[in-house]
Amino acid sequence: MSKIFWNGGALLAPVPPALVSCGTVENPNVLTIAWTGIINTKPPMTYISVRPSRYSYDIIKKSGEFVINLTTSAMCKTADFCGVKSGAKINKFEKCRLTPTKAVKVSAPLIEECPVSIECVVKEIKPLGTHDMFIAEIVGVDVEERYVDSKGKLNLQQCGLAAYAHGEYFALGRKLGDFGFSVRKKKKSH
Repeated sequence: MSKIFWNGGALLAPVPPALVSCGTVENPNVLTIAWTGIINTKPPMTYISVRPSRYSYDIIKKSGEFVINLTTSAMCKTADFCGVKSGAKINKFEKCRLTPTKAVKVSAPLIEECPVSIECVVKEIKPLGTHDMFIAEIVGVDVEERYVDSKGKLNLQQCGLAAYAHGEYFALGRKLGDFGFSVRKKKKSH
């Protein structure tokens, strides 16, 4: 197998086309963020990278709060729209028929239509160049009840989540294994 070398670029994929909500339930805003991920376990920490020119940037900077809402494949057109249109000019919640819902720990709204919403409090803002990284503690996770089984396990594979890779949207596919399956001993049958 031969590889072609390219200079460094933003090509780590797939990533979630997350709908990041900010503001308040009464005055909500949403933008799509693909540059996000987990950066620590205890305390649970995440980040979003936002261009300072984005309308949501100042809202998040002033409030110090946001919610990362995971997007389903059925919401792909909404995620795209919220990534290219500005909340300074239109109410994206109304235009996309999204429902802002009160969060438990932050003033930023959850998006009712998203199966998982991650409540975040900003701890640091790090300028990086084109984007500033909002490093945040995850203070709560709101999960749609129907995706939690009788043992309290989240069945994320049932949510129909979307992925974004190099300018294109994809539906996540089938489960390939779970953490530790490569080293787990097989149970002996009697």
